[in-house]
Amino acid sequence: MRVADSSAGFIRQLQKGNSVGASLLLLVLCLLFTVFSENFTSAPNLINIVKQSTILLLLALPMTLIILSEGIDLSMGALLTLANVVLASLVIKFGVLWPAFLLVLILCAFFGWANGLIISKLHIPPFVATLGTLGIAQGGALLVTDGQSVVGIPPEILYFYSGEWMGMAMPFWIAIVACAVFHVLLSHTPWGNHVIALGGNREALTLAGIKADWVLISVYVLSGVMCAIAAVLLTARISSGHPTAALGMEFDAIAAVALGGTSFEKGKGWLWGTVIGVLAVGVLRNGLNLMGVPSAVQVAAIGILVILALMVDGLRDKQND
Repeated sequence: MRVADSSAGFIRQLQKGNSVGASLLLLVLCLLFTVFSENFTSAPNLINIVKQSTILLLLALPMTLIILSEGIDLSMGALLTLANVVLASLVIKFGVLWPAFLLVLILCAFFGWANGLIISKLHIPPFVATLGTLGIAQGGALLVTDGQSVVGIPPEILYFYSGEWMGMAMPFWIAIVACAVFHVLLSHTPWGNHVIALGGNREALTLAGIKADWVLISVYVLSGVMCAIAAVLLTARISSGHPTAALGMEFDAIAAVALGGTSFEKGKGWLWGTVIGVLAVGVLRNGLNLMGVPSAVQVAAIGILVILALMVDGLRDKQND
């Protein structure tokens, strides 16, 4: 039995998507903030939304694959924070980016490998396993910095957030490349079929002789790799390393994936829906910032946004039944 044939139904569901709720809410949010904030529709602000959302996108794309496989990764925000402070410290030490980035890439891939190994081989639930590595990564960030910011980032790294190439900001290019790579991996490779089957038809993998455990581990390793890439953007954005820089971003990533219509069971979802979810979260945070709303209220607003989107999609599914 070929896995591609066994998971064909799940691929069709993936491609159809389930992101109507997110699309409608994104439109409503844009209209509301256009009315209540005069600066929302300015070109600099719209560019800023996309640039800031790119960091979240780099987390939400692998989170989509993880949730498609019926897992979750609570350590993303802490790992990104650890990668941020380690990258900042190494860049200052070496004076150049690439050796520092390579070491951070290895570190983040190791964390992803550890998550996948603990979940697949020790059969510890993803929530518990990644909660443990969250604590390790967060403690590591505090240990590296002694609770202080790492400053003195060279201009070379700042280019990745504030620079331009061919007239377009670098985060735009990074977002485009990331989306294209994940689309190809998920929709046009056997590995993508295997990932979908993990959440929706794991038995097909076993019958086809595919080692499901190693597919799962590879998903978490990819998540770690994306944290390393996101660390470059985050470090360039804040021009420093900070021991709490990205704590809680895993919540935004999970929210964006949920808004995009990816289900937490049965391998149902849509990669491009995640992009809509990321933009919805980015627009909400930006609009509330412009209105002077405290960050604690913003977190609550994102939670409400997720519930509303899921309600809209739920109503649509009932009408289709």
